[in-house]
Amino acid sequence: MSSSLRLEKVTPDNVEAACLLKVRPDQDGLVKPVAWSLAQAYAAPEVAWPRLIFDGERLVGFVMAFFDVRFDPDEPDDRPRSGLWRLNIAADEQGRGYGRFAVGAVGEEIRRRGQTRTTVTWVPGAHGPEKFYLKLGFRLTGEMSGDQVVGELELGDV
Repeated sequence: MSSSLRLEKVTPDNVEAACLLKVRPDQDGLVKPVAWSLAQAYAAPEVAWPRLIFDGERLVGFVMAFFDVRFDPDEPDDRPRSGLWRLNIAADEQGRGYGRFAVGAVGEEIRRRGQTRTTVTWVPGAHGPEKFYLKLGFRLTGEMSGDQVVGELELGDV
């Protein structure tokens, strides 16, 4: 993995390239396109943290975190959570450590904001990211968020 990895804000100069970023075809139904994520970020700016992943000058992915969200706002025992909302690594860039870098960067931002754990959800399936997240140390909580399973990671483990 390159030492020139960094996250950048989405700007007028890079938004078109961001929207053109594509995951592998077998992952299309498992993660929303970047344009969809940016629309969600625009609609929920108080909780969304969208960032582009660059390796040098090359755009390799997109990550979006969420902060202090309740999965079930009608459930009084549902604590606010923060975590990984979306992760899209370009099809030809997968397997090079960019996803691991992005998850770590989100964890750092969550720690910076004073929290100690990160949450992620994913659609279960043969081509889904479950093995990736479990390898990073996420543990299944037994909860579901819609049709997605919920995993959590104590940030001391990142």
